[in-house]
Amino acid sequence: MAKINENYLELEDSYLFSTIAKKVAEYQKNNPDKKIIKLGIGDVTKPIVPAVIQAMHKAVDEMGTSEGFRGYGPEQGYEFLRKAIVENEYKDLGIELDEIFVSDGAKCDCGNIVEIFGEDNKIAITDPVYPVYVDTNIMSGKKKNIVYLPVLEKNNFVPELPTEKVDIIYLCFPNNPTGMAISKQNLKKFVDYAIENKSIILYDAAYEAFITEENIPHSIYEIEGAKEVAIEFKSYSKTAGFTGLRCGYVVIPKSVKGYTKSGDLVEMNKLWNRRTTTKFNGTAYVIQRAAEAVYSEEGRKQIKANIKDYLENAKIIKEGLIEAGFTVYGGINSPYVWLKTPNNMTSWEFFDELLEKANVVGTPGSGFGVFGEGFLRLTAFGTKENSIEAINRIKQLKIN
Repeated sequence: MAKINENYLELEDSYLFSTIAKKVAEYQKNNPDKKIIKLGIGDVTKPIVPAVIQAMHKAVDEMGTSEGFRGYGPEQGYEFLRKAIVENEYKDLGIELDEIFVSDGAKCDCGNIVEIFGEDNKIAITDPVYPVYVDTNIMSGKKKNIVYLPVLEKNNFVPELPTEKVDIIYLCFPNNPTGMAISKQNLKKFVDYAIENKSIILYDAAYEAFITEENIPHSIYEIEGAKEVAIEFKSYSKTAGFTGLRCGYVVIPKSVKGYTKSGDLVEMNKLWNRRTTTKFNGTAYVIQRAAEAVYSEEGRKQIKANIKDYLENAKIIKEGLIEAGFTVYGGINSPYVWLKTPNNMTSWEFFDELLEKANVVGTPGSGFGVFGEGFLRLTAFGTKENSIEAINRIKQLKIN
């Protein structure tokens, strides 16, 4: 008889966004005449920009010729994209590195990275948090190893350092779900902690393109010493609208090292490379050419315009909610607005209130962790028209 991996039984019955989708589908079925505005799941709404589409067309045509046909590509990513990432994402920041692994997105990288770490590591995860960090560690049998770093309103949603020694620290900035950013000074505290305690930071920078303020790091490698202790994840999903194409990358400097049980040092880059070449087919050539076009002159201009529009939506949402009397965070360096629920409502109570009375969908904060209770996340990835209409509907509720 085949035995299951019982770690999966430790997970919640369903993924947060699946639960939301089911509730919304049921409401829509019972109210087919209602127009529902979805500001819950963080999927983009703008079409992929022309520069990227043109690059894909060119790549498809190229592969249709005997000279341009390609078979299996390098699992780590084609050199043309890896070089473009180094030149445009890191050298522009004064960072020298080239240890890039192209992937099918940051979600997979953040989830799969646990495979190169041993079972006995103590893992610090912020709360509230992107659920993938927690769930993938539970799947790998590390539930008892997790300690939570509260991300609280009183600290402006910046986590405090662990109060006990931990081996791995998950950080995401600009943050999902709170929409808040971290200053270079506060990030340096975590890097210094990791150096002192021989820890490794797993840094999710998927939303760095939305940063508008000074003194907010676009990469953890802007912090002195980070190349010794940090692995960084980035994605084209929100930045360039690749949610339907799927492409991202992970950076693992060769200077980041872990320990064997006997105390020997091993490059984490080497382990990830072995895992990648064994268990990953690589990202499609056409998609990698699309990602390369993100860095072209036209691509940069077009994508910057899209990001500007999303940030304007965030401003509309945030300012409208403040006018309506709500307490609101985020929305400045991020496409996410973190809304405090009114009248001591729970996150799911307020979710239901918005769905049933305003026909607006958000994401309950409690779905991101215990300390997300009492908040709700709204995204700026809708259209400008829907963002305005959603806020007008919420204002009419007059529940504050």
